[in-house]
Amino acid sequence: MTSKTIYTLLLLFLFSTTYAQEESPYQCTKKKDAIIYSLASSSLGVAYYLQSKTNPLTPERISLLDKNSINRFDRIATSFSSLTAKKASDYFFFGTLAMPSLFVFSKKMRNDVFDISLIYGETLFFTVGLTVITKNTTHRIRPLVYNSNFSLDDKMTKNARFSFFSGHASVVAASSFFTAKVFSDYHPDSKWKPWVWGAAITFPAITGYLRVRAGKHFPTDVMTGYAVGALVGYFVPHIHKRKKRNNNLNLNLMPTGGYLSWKF
Repeated sequence: MTSKTIYTLLLLFLFSTTYAQEESPYQCTKKKDAIIYSLASSSLGVAYYLQSKTNPLTPERISLLDKNSINRFDRIATSFSSLTAKKASDYFFFGTLAMPSLFVFSKKMRNDVFDISLIYGETLFFTVGLTVITKNTTHRIRPLVYNSNFSLDDKMTKNARFSFFSGHASVVAASSFFTAKVFSDYHPDSKWKPWVWGAAITFPAITGYLRVRAGKHFPTDVMTGYAVGALVGYFVPHIHKRKKRNNNLNLNLMPTGGYLSWKF
């Protein structure tokens, strides 16, 4: 997770604080969203404080590592070092971040661009915060450190200790599931829903596979990142959903009394 990514998220926050006035599936309130953004941005602050305290691996520590100490399921990642896979995973990462921009093609969603941007900012803040905090508390060594195809310089970095869990997988999953969830809430009867959800499920899976092939992550890293990102991407929009009014239930108050009616 680079500093440029964080700056992008901060800019997104600054430009998404205006509230749309028209009816939408979502309801944003200044009080609720101020609390959510405070928690999300605080998680980023904690994450990067922890990262500043992390020390890189030493040559002595690296020389003592044995890939046979890794569980059999994850061990396969120590034999991969594809630069092509790494570059491809970056394309998925940055490309998926822009997926919500496709909402401009829907008039209904275009009218609510500020609310959607606000919720998307919260989604990314939480995803990145949870990811970086976990990386800096677990300090799991990346599979590339066990691989002789990588240089000692590659292994002697802080980043080499941030394997669990995958930031690429979590962010791609969060962006993809956010896009599918929001699209579905605005267009519940759309014939495109299966395709949108299919893409949302597929993109982070491909990204995770590429990160393993690049030697950057173990399978369990990308599986966990996928799960965390998908949950955040789905539930952050969900908690903003506007409560439906029951039009069949009516309460009428008059000076002489009142009555409750229910149509069925």
